[in-house]
Amino acid sequence: MLIVAALGGNALLRRGEPMTAENQRSNVKRAASVLAALIGEGHSLVITHGNGPQVGLLALQSAASKEGTFPLDVLGAESAGMIGYMIEQELANLASQRLFATLLTQVKVDSQDPAFAHPTKPIGPVYDEATARRLASERGWAVAPDGDKWRRVVPSPRPLEILEASVISLLVERGVIVICTGGGGVPVIAGDDGSLRGVEAVIDKDLASSLLARQLKADMLLMLTDVDAVYVGYGTPDARALRKVGATELSGRNFPAGSMGPKISAAIEFAQATGKPSAIGRLEDAVEIVKGRQGTRFEA
Repeated sequence: MLIVAALGGNALLRRGEPMTAENQRSNVKRAASVLAALIGEGHSLVITHGNGPQVGLLALQSAASKEGTFPLDVLGAESAGMIGYMIEQELANLASQRLFATLLTQVKVDSQDPAFAHPTKPIGPVYDEATARRLASERGWAVAPDGDKWRRVVPSPRPLEILEASVISLLVERGVIVICTGGGGVPVIAGDDGSLRGVEAVIDKDLASSLLARQLKADMLLMLTDVDAVYVGYGTPDARALRKVGATELSGRNFPAGSMGPKISAAIEFAQATGKPSAIGRLEDAVEIVKGRQGTRFEA
């Protein structure tokens, strides 16, 4: 079975954890062991991943440079290469008989997407409210609550096309495990002459993964995070985990735009478009989620 497995940023760097190379490597090792178990079950994988904490840190480092700042599309490519390198290396250490490749991925977006006027995608470290508002004032950021903390938010336009999908498909056909669409891919727009240029944004990794899974005709979309399932009433005494839902059952319910909302939208889009299952759940439960024993499963 061909599975597009999307690793959430919080599955790779736990919430509130210092963004050190050691912590990143430790979490990637943990993720690699789970992905290797899926490979051991006989599945073909295309692996995508978030980059919210990492690209935010790179943006802070860039802003501190006296040589000028790099735009978010370039920083997104940098973070995708960094995280992809670690995932590829740790997976190869566990499954040396397989072939792996990390591919930088351009994703086309619409220059007129309303998201550019309404930033919602959290990136970078968390702050208390006072610090976040001070930084927003000093640096021209948009900031928003993220749980009990605050983070910088940036535009997150909707992905329209994974431009390297045909290359990824060729690699998959040759048995290569591909790590791609890191951080939702590098957002680009096409000019009137067809030329491409990057834009200042971060694409949602789950929506891009859903699009990729559809373009690859994958058998399943698997979104792995630090929460064991989708909950109704999450964070309240009446919270209830959802285990199996129809693709239309959650319409009309509101889920946070910066976290679970895009995952649910991505899951529904894939299930409805393909008639195949998608699922959301905890990284450590990946094998059991694929078997339908854990997580939340969406079916058309």
